Amino acid sequence: MQIKQWPTFGRALAWVASAMLAGCGQIPDGVEPVKGFEAARYLGTWYEIARLDHGFERGLTRVTATYAARDDGSIDVLNRGYDAGTKEWRDARGHARFVGPRDVAELEVSFFGPFYGGYNVVELDSAYSIALVVGPTRSYLWILARQPHPAKEEVERLVARARDLGFDTGALVYVSHEK
Repeated sequence: MQIKQWPTFGRALAWVASAMLAGCGQIPDGVEPVKGFEAARYLGTWYEIARLDHGFERGLTRVTATYAARDDGSIDVLNRGYDAGTKEWRDARGHARFVGPRDVAELEVSFFGPFYGGYNVVELDSAYSIALVVGPTRSYLWILARQPHPAKEEVERLVARARDLGFDTGALVYVSHEK
């Protein structure tokens, strides 16, 4: 199987540039990032369980995000998903950096040079096994887990939390991890 870059990441670039030009913050109003965050525990591979859909991920299954420490304190990001229509894996590489203190899970991520968008962990269990991540607006939300099939109750808890924070959880896309 061939691996390709996600071709529609140009849309992500437009989103990030638009957010920056609009003067939008890196986290939605009224949403707080996790404090007491330990980046070293967050590193590794996460499975995308659910997301609010966007063109740069539309139709992808078996989506993962892998994070690795960089010498400069930032984090390498590798997003990967399978496009069943083309039978190809799609990769997107970027890096994330902390907006403020390293123990606050408010980061910004870039896949395109100097353009950054918010990456905010707003809910995280003590085992670092399931997380609720949001972007700079309420249009961007992901539920990530260390396993492709986390406990239903944990996913429901995060969906309820997202709904309480004002996200449209009725529009969530649940990601298949079946081969």
